[in-house]
Amino acid sequence: MALPLFHHRLTSPLGPMDVLVSEVGVRGLWFEDQRHRPEDSVWSNATAAPQHPLVMATQQALDAYWSGPAEVALPRDEAQGTAFQRSVWQALTEVPMGQSVSYGELAQRVGRPLAVRAVGAAVGRNPWSVLVPCHRVLGANGALTGYAGGLPRKVALLNWEQKR
Repeated sequence: MALPLFHHRLTSPLGPMDVLVSEVGVRGLWFEDQRHRPEDSVWSNATAAPQHPLVMATQQALDAYWSGPAEVALPRDEAQGTAFQRSVWQALTEVPMGQSVSYGELAQRVGRPLAVRAVGAAVGRNPWSVLVPCHRVLGANGALTGYAGGLPRKVALLNWEQKR
């Protein structure tokens, strides 16, 4: 049986973010215009809950991230994604703030050195913007590559973290 979902729009310096939570953890956090967001039916079947403890904790964690050097650590509801995607998303959590990793390095870390494109696709489908720092992944030569939340946001996130 599917867990009930709750949602709310949060604030961030880079624009509104929509959070989706269950009783297990944060199901996802997306910028309002981000690619690969859940379908409209997911949002319409979720209950608006600005006072839900995990919704409030997510806003507090984001506020801490923006106000100083703070990693964002919240329980995640990992009900989506394949086992491979989840392994990539977990590896992303191990990239320290202010540092970056290439898609090739990330492929090595998940034990699939030849699966660079698949790793890139998994990074792009990361459902936890900022919480799981996919913005820390760069091209092989350090080039800024795509970001589902938009390249200007990726640049802003990287710059923010390097100043900390």
